[in-house]
Amino acid sequence: MPIKAFSAAKGRLGAVLDDQAREELVRSMAAHVLAAAAPLAVCVACDDPDVARFAESLGAEVSWTPGLGLNGALEASVARLAARGADYVTVVHADLPLASGIGVLARTDGVTIAPDRQRRGTNLLRVPTSVRFTMRFGPNSLRAHLDECEQLGLPVEVLDREDLAFDVDVPRDLVELTTRDGGAP
Repeated sequence: MPIKAFSAAKGRLGAVLDDQAREELVRSMAAHVLAAAAPLAVCVACDDPDVARFAESLGAEVSWTPGLGLNGALEASVARLAARGADYVTVVHADLPLASGIGVLARTDGVTIAPDRQRRGTNLLRVPTSVRFTMRFGPNSLRAHLDECEQLGLPVEVLDREDLAFDVDVPRDLVELTTRDGGAP
């Protein structure tokens, strides 16, 4: 799980949340996703000491990846886990406040992808470590990851699940989250 420095994460929410509230939201969502990954062992890719302490306090291993950027940090972390015997690695983002059952997803041959609600981004990506899979997170990552699977000849299962599709990136996502089930923003 890649986690950006809490103080730098979710800057687009700055219009509706002050820095402290934004950091608390980010920590809360990350803790939720970590819990949803049980019973899998979790490794957090980060380059921030506060994030590392947070991850370790919740029982996660830390993959220290300064200066590699998101995709580089993930590829380095996957390589470390593969060297230690992992056959598959699940990459999941920390901004999925409804996520559930990540650790018990059905195992399939090939790649499993859970796209975001717009079907442009990738919120979860499960890949075999036996192939060199190039991480392509960023704009239009779903298409890029599907193209990578095609290039590598890997079968793909796309999971269309609301709990894995709902991420919090912009103020309207936060409003939708807080008003679910009749709540007030």
